[in-house]
Amino acid sequence: MVVRREKKRKYYRGSRTYGWGRVGQHRRRGRKAGRGHVGYHKHKWTWTVKYAPDLFGKHGFIRPPEIVPDHRCINIGELDEIVLELLNKGLAEKVEGKVFIDLAKLGYTKLLGSGRVSQALFIRTPYATKTAIEKIEEAGGRVEVLRR
Repeated sequence: MVVRREKKRKYYRGSRTYGWGRVGQHRRRGRKAGRGHVGYHKHKWTWTVKYAPDLFGKHGFIRPPEIVPDHRCINIGELDEIVLELLNKGLAEKVEGKVFIDLAKLGYTKLLGSGRVSQALFIRTPYATKTAIEKIEEAGGRVEVLRR
């Protein structure tokens, strides 16, 4: 393909119409049939049906943000790694050979099941996933879920 040496704008200087014919053409928005979203219900309806069929109307329901629970989560793998730290700081304690951890006091609201558990843990938490409960019980621990 041949490279254009001079830009169009250079040799159109002084032409008044820049190759768009008689005086008013290509000057205003008339060629686009309106500004912005104008005409999507009228003369641009075929475009709307083809390219944006879900543009109009109500779709679904969005719950108000104040009633959507915002969980602060921790995985059992991460929890297993910091057990010694928690014991040293006094945020966890030994009860009947198990390490007792109250996640609500640590600022967590949900226990997730990713990772491995190497020791018996007794965990009290507002929410927990099934896999987290299963893995902790396999390791000889227990999970007390406050809300179901």
